[in-house]
Amino acid sequence: MQKNIGSKLALYPMPLLVIGTMVDEKVNWLLAGHSGIIGHDRVMVSLVKTHYTNKGIKETKTLSINIVSEEMLKKADYVGSVSGSKQDKSEVFEYHIGEAGAPIINNAPVVMECKVEDNYETNNFDNFIMSIANTYIQEENLDEKGKIDYTKFSPVLFEFPKYTYLKTGETLGNCLRLDK
Repeated sequence: MQKNIGSKLALYPMPLLVIGTMVDEKVNWLLAGHSGIIGHDRVMVSLVKTHYTNKGIKETKTLSINIVSEEMLKKADYVGSVSGSKQDKSEVFEYHIGEAGAPIINNAPVVMECKVEDNYETNNFDNFIMSIANTYIQEENLDEKGKIDYTKFSPVLFEFPKYTYLKTGETLGNCLRLDK
């Protein structure tokens, strides 16, 4: 039998992300676990309003969404544990500046460089709604048809209720084809 546990956010686990942007003309990184898809042409990241990174996103209207792999996890965890207002995090990752102006982590398996289209504000959060300007991928993570193959790398998942990191598992089947 199901038990009602109240109004709890229960859409986890989600991909763990490192957000990259420029703040006062310097690269800054932030760990993020709240994200979403809005149709096929928009994504959203939800960041607590007090984050130093938000200042740069609001000023530049540009950011990168770097999917975290196991190899990146320790550094990703670090950029989530210190504030860019107190600690320079610009050199934590090797990076380059993408075509739309956002910092891109060189060894991230998949990166979306985004342009902010809107900010849906709630009580404590900036919810940046963005169009995707460019998507960068390590070539070894593409399949033979040139599509992203998530089985070729280990994206880390973030589980909110317990604040834990999870590893992706095995393929269970093909979507909308399980009965065939």
